[in-house]
Amino acid sequence: MSKFVYQHKDCESDCYRAHSCYRPPPPPPSSLALGPANPPHLPTRVASAPGKVLMTGGYLILERPNAGIVLSTNARFYVIVKPLYEETKPESWAWAWTDVKLTSPQMARESMYKLSLKHLLLECVSSSDSRNPFVEYALQYAIAAAHARFDKTKKEELQKLLLLGLDITILGCNEFYSYRNQIEARGLPLTPESLASLPPFTSITFNAEESSGTKNKPEVAKTGLGSSAAMTTAVVAALLHYLGVVNLPSEVNGHLQGNKVSEELDVVHIIAQTAHCIAQGKVGSGFDVSSGVYGSQRYVRFSPEVLSSAQDSVQGISIEEAIGDVLKANWDHERTKFSLPPMMTLLLGEPGTGGSSTPSMVGAVKKWQKSDPQNSLETWKKLSEALLQLNLNANKIINA
Repeated sequence: MSKFVYQHKDCESDCYRAHSCYRPPPPPPSSLALGPANPPHLPTRVASAPGKVLMTGGYLILERPNAGIVLSTNARFYVIVKPLYEETKPESWAWAWTDVKLTSPQMARESMYKLSLKHLLLECVSSSDSRNPFVEYALQYAIAAAHARFDKTKKEELQKLLLLGLDITILGCNEFYSYRNQIEARGLPLTPESLASLPPFTSITFNAEESSGTKNKPEVAKTGLGSSAAMTTAVVAALLHYLGVVNLPSEVNGHLQGNKVSEELDVVHIIAQTAHCIAQGKVGSGFDVSSGVYGSQRYVRFSPEVLSSAQDSVQGISIEEAIGDVLKANWDHERTKFSLPPMMTLLLGEPGTGGSSTPSMVGAVKKWQKSDPQNSLETWKKLSEALLQLNLNANKIINA
């Protein structure tokens, strides 16, 4: 039902990497309004990151040195970060805490937090049902990265900026979610054109609760394009740029090239990868975050040991110290730029029941490997050989 073209007709593939801009892209008249700009002396930052499709290497990519080919989509998550207040509130809990507001207009949700400026801990002061661990870890780790990289003067400036509070708004393109019910309610056919006719950032319908009467947390029907990774990457990129940790060029003002930009993207990647892995339970290879930062690629995962400090922070050591160690760790993932052969377009279908749970599916595969080690090893070997051959043939076509 949903069609995604992996290279924009007017741009190079760089436009699908994580990037930041000083204003959101101009939406059509029917789209969700993003609100007026802040006064000139107060910064507003917008960043976006694309979704993903793993073309080859499913499950195989979980283990080094197996590779997978992942494509970034033109469906993106957008994150807007600005001060919550125009001036510092004198009652900011004796300068020890600041306010954070997280808004998801598509889900009609707003969450309020208190952030400890000393320990970087978050305390949710609104409904616990609206909490999002991916955003919470992204927020904590981005601020911890600023503390880890700044000198004394910059830390004082950071403190002043944070005391203005943080106002974070998250928007995802319609392609990340299932709008089958809305399309059918309008009497439209289930086609890409019908999906495109919906207003950008359309409100999301939640899955119904169990008929048994058991009160379960309502879930969003997703299409499996890596919404949590794209959202986490966009949140991290927007926050790091807002706080002055990185300086990402806008898509409008220039392509993401050069060693300096590559170093900035590396910081975004490390923090986003760490936040996403910890929030998800460190299950997964990280290919979705990597493609959200760098674009389509052939990817080999990092060694899980690089996250040991972040895992320790959950158990007691300071977040600032843990993230400082993570930034210095040897990130040994491998990525090689990849693009589809000329004139090739992928068409994806959405089954209507939403995406699956990545941790549970990965867990099922791991269980199978343990229960049948010999057959699973032989299967892995055959898949790895087939993937290598596919990579060689694809490169021949692209370079022909």
